[in-house]
Amino acid sequence: MAINERKHAITMRVITGTARGRRLEAPPGLNTRPTAARVKEAVFSIIQFEVEGARVLDLFAGSGQMGIEALSRGAQACAFVDSAKACHEIIRENLRRAGLSDKGRVVGTDALSYLQTQRGPFDIVFLDPPYAEGGFPKLLAALAPQMSESGVVLCETARADELPQTAGTLSKHREYRYGKTKVTVYRQEAIEDSDNPTIENN
Repeated sequence: MAINERKHAITMRVITGTARGRRLEAPPGLNTRPTAARVKEAVFSIIQFEVEGARVLDLFAGSGQMGIEALSRGAQACAFVDSAKACHEIIRENLRRAGLSDKGRVVGTDALSYLQTQRGPFDIVFLDPPYAEGGFPKLLAALAPQMSESGVVLCETARADELPQTAGTLSKHREYRYGKTKVTVYRQEAIEDSDNPTIENN
């Protein structure tokens, strides 16, 4: 989750799948910014054929909306990791509302500690730390050995942020820009497009 100055709870909904239309909430009073609806739709368009049966990791989970969306669309299981205690009950409640409690596991720790002590493999990882926090090179390097052979990492950042070309066995695959937000996709494979095109969505 990224920084925001909102003081009140933010309401979101699951876009599609078994929990379509279910309302989700973000923790009130926290400096969090849930992924915008159009960015979330775009992210799941990118991985639409990879979600079914996937093992998912939602780092800096916040409300858990990205992992819950994946579960709603047929992912096998999701680990939700967030160090903020206020997020844990919100994620559990959102899972309950979506009817997906049996597929989600909530972990209260910081992302790097989790990656240093847990073992994958993960097929899909959502990585959305606070914009001011940074630390992408370390996080990506710690993620690389936890990914499956066809694994994909989707990083949400501010538009101007530049992420490393490679991190361990992960390579930058493509960038997508949506207004002030950028989504950078890493994969466990050789880069197909030598110029790593950036796709603009204004």
